[in-house]
Amino acid sequence: MSQDLYRSITDFAQTTPHWVHVFAEIGTDAGLLVFGVLFVVAWWRVRPAGSRAMALAALAPVATAFGYVVSETLKSLIDEERPCRAVAGAVASIAECPPYGDWSFPSNHAAIAGASAMALALAWRRIAWLTMPLAVVMAFSRVFVGVHYPHDVAAGLVVGALAVLLFVRLLTGPTQRLVETMRTSRSGAATWLAGAGPAVAPSGDLEAHTVPRQHGTPTERRAGRRAERREAAHRRVS
Repeated sequence: MSQDLYRSITDFAQTTPHWVHVFAEIGTDAGLLVFGVLFVVAWWRVRPAGSRAMALAALAPVATAFGYVVSETLKSLIDEERPCRAVAGAVASIAECPPYGDWSFPSNHAAIAGASAMALALAWRRIAWLTMPLAVVMAFSRVFVGVHYPHDVAAGLVVGALAVLLFVRLLTGPTQRLVETMRTSRSGAATWLAGAGPAVAPSGDLEAHTVPRQHGTPTERRAGRRAERREAAHRRVS
């Protein structure tokens, strides 16, 4: 079934204009660059946010790298030949067929795309409308240019996304604590990388306290509650 779908997609690809072929060939790598830019933007935008938000943004590119490692490990264990060599009667692939030994299952490009999309969705939920479709288009392009079966890219997307979910679930807590430590460090580089976090007003100045009680780290929330109690006591005395 996957071979039949592969033939149908590659047959259709041959009927499209040349510029579509060029776009499809460079589209996957260009998409990875887009994800790279979004990682930086996601990190920058949460510098004033709580430590958990910064932890998720910091983990996003690392979790994506983990997704690639998982995919590459599976690829080395499952020696599936590329369809551009294995499928009889298929049209010539648009992209150059990778050399023998560069196996087909799962697609590393699709795994990186799926991992990037999931990692960014966890760190920046509002961007999921862009990252998820982009990952699917990038994965499809690998079949379109003839170097992967449909099941290769489907598996790659799933493997990458699941690897990120596991990685983030296990490491968010430790990374959050690391962010909190870096934000109180005397090292300028550490505090710059971790961001300033939510602003906390001086004691007693509730109007300027910018960390809502329901947000921030446990330490920040406790500081907010102490400030509220001091203010209430001051009001009673006066």
